Amino acid sequence: MKPLGTGDPLRLGPYRLLRVLGEGGMGKVYFGQDATGSTAAVKVLRPELAYDQGLAKRFVREARMAQAVTSRGVARVLGAQTEGGRPWIATEFLTGPTLDQAVRAHGPLDEQAVRVLAAGLARTLADIHAAGLIHRDLKPANIVLTSTGPRVIDFGIARPEHGLTLTTTGQVPATPGYGAPEQVMGHRVGPAADVFSLGSVLVYASTGSQAFSGTHVAAVQYEVVHGVAHLDLVPAQLAPLIGQCLGKDPAHRPTPAQIVSAAAPSRGAQRIWRHGPLADEIRQRAHTAHQMTTLTPGGQAPKGVSRRRMITSLAVGGTALAAGGGGSLAWWLLGGKEPDPFALPPAAETPRARPAAPAEGKPVPLWGPIRALARQATVLTVRDVVIAGALGGGLAAHGVVDGKRRWTAQDIDQEAGLVSLSDALVAAVDTKGRLVTYVASTGETRWTAPAAAHKVIATDDSAVYVSTKDGRLRSISRANGEIQWTVRPKADLTKKRRPSGVAAQGRLIVASGMGHVVAVDAGSGRPVWDFADQASIDLAPIRPVVKGDVVLFNGATLTARSLADGSELWAKSEVVDGRMSPAGPPLVDGQIVYATQGHYVLGYRISDGAEAWRSPKAYFMYSPVALQGNTVCAINSRPEDGDELQLWAMALDTGEQAWTHDLPRDVGNHMILGSGNRLFVTAGEELTALPVLG
Repeated sequence: MKPLGTGDPLRLGPYRLLRVLGEGGMGKVYFGQDATGSTAAVKVLRPELAYDQGLAKRFVREARMAQAVTSRGVARVLGAQTEGGRPWIATEFLTGPTLDQAVRAHGPLDEQAVRVLAAGLARTLADIHAAGLIHRDLKPANIVLTSTGPRVIDFGIARPEHGLTLTTTGQVPATPGYGAPEQVMGHRVGPAADVFSLGSVLVYASTGSQAFSGTHVAAVQYEVVHGVAHLDLVPAQLAPLIGQCLGKDPAHRPTPAQIVSAAAPSRGAQRIWRHGPLADEIRQRAHTAHQMTTLTPGGQAPKGVSRRRMITSLAVGGTALAAGGGGSLAWWLLGGKEPDPFALPPAAETPRARPAAPAEGKPVPLWGPIRALARQATVLTVRDVVIAGALGGGLAAHGVVDGKRRWTAQDIDQEAGLVSLSDALVAAVDTKGRLVTYVASTGETRWTAPAAAHKVIATDDSAVYVSTKDGRLRSISRANGEIQWTVRPKADLTKKRRPSGVAAQGRLIVASGMGHVVAVDAGSGRPVWDFADQASIDLAPIRPVVKGDVVLFNGATLTARSLADGSELWAKSEVVDGRMSPAGPPLVDGQIVYATQGHYVLGYRISDGAEAWRSPKAYFMYSPVALQGNTVCAINSRPEDGDELQLWAMALDTGEQAWTHDLPRDVGNHMILGSGNRLFVTAGEELTALPVLG
């Protein structure tokens, strides 16, 4: 939803327009309210098209088509003006998400919910067909999920049953992937075309993916006409019914009445619209709509509603805000000056330290150790700060130059991870499961998104990806904080050890705590490939990294796989004391990937897996690797002279050991990170900055 903009009308007929619900090539849809307080969705033809007689006739036809259907399953027409000026149609405003919004936010529906959806939509199609019409554009975006069940909207290309298609040269007759084969081919269509569309809708509702896919519109339409629908993720008990709906021959598809009978939801299943996360969202949208329509004529919020609360309500509820009347409420909400919380601030410069030669084989710390970290904290370097879970709770950032605390944030789930957004923001998860973002350098709060998150997994240029408390994957848009999709992957993400992952090149790669790796399409969540045998025998965490079109994993072996299809390119292992040694987390530098394996830190060429670098012999099992300047660092866990661990620094150019730094044993996590010619080392609650070799 968007505020009214320049050129948007303030009123159409009896309706004061409050907000833009959506827009397309022919027109816009507004959230409106009349003098009695009744709300409506008001669709209006674009002004530049209002005098095109062909389009105006089509708009008039839509109003008449919609008015001819009296079913409880469609949005009622409240009024229309199609003579002169700007033609508009007002329908009842439905407080609920569209099916595509619901699936993106809450994941695919379970079997009983799909049965309820199928039966409800089939009854509505029967009513539409009984009125002598064919909807012709049934799709998830045209189905609103309300507290009383699914409702069908938008009769923009509906036609009488005896009518010909609307196709002209260059036009797409229906939404790709949802129109029937006969519709795609431009042939005469009957009620069975809507049944095909219903089958496609049910595939999406039960899987989160389209029944037919392709790299472009023509490829999708070819699959509709000649291909086989993707039914592998559809519940087994529903697949036969949905498959019949998607039959190529209209005569072989079931009727709506037969679908109602075959769907047969269990007794009381209709309660899905009144309980659970979907019902909560419907109620929130209704509440927010009520708030927006009770603003005073002067453009002021009701008493007790702050600007921040109002903006948050809009983000969560997705309903309208008023503009116009006695003043500009849109200006009031934005304050005239408040910045866009989703705009990236400039990233800070990375202060670089001067490489220093260690004295007598021991490095002189640049600063620290300071006692500052929670023992299980994730540590992240972002330009001029080191950010981690703070001792005593919350999040804290320390300057990389001096270790001094820069900023703190409270109520953060310290085990839920951190990711950097373009080196400008840092994203974390709060104790309520919300995704929260801060300016990395200053700690300024930016945007927050409800996510029910359990772990922040990865980010790319368009989204932040999280796992939820019930084991699903969820994509949160970086542009507006909205949920883009939610899916349940094949991997079990509900274990105590939380998943990790990486996003790149249109793929999201996620490794579960049990070593099951899944790859999904980052844009839709559709599964691409997976395998379940990467874990080492002791289930050490897997940390995937991507370089170009290759994804690399530690675990039982250091493995390189194709990002496109998951096929194995090469795998490397080391044997220690007669047993295969697991690989530590991989680190990519240029065209080489480094990882610890048993007695060595090893570097391999990513292109072919050939060994390119090997450290002196020690015992580096499970250690992370850091590389800065001419220094490669890892932790030796079997020093000769005592129980303490040692951080080994080795020269990148010669492979020789340069210095060691003692670390305490049995204090919790140990981590090494490199940035700006510094090495940041954690040992339990302590954080230290060390120099690197030039």
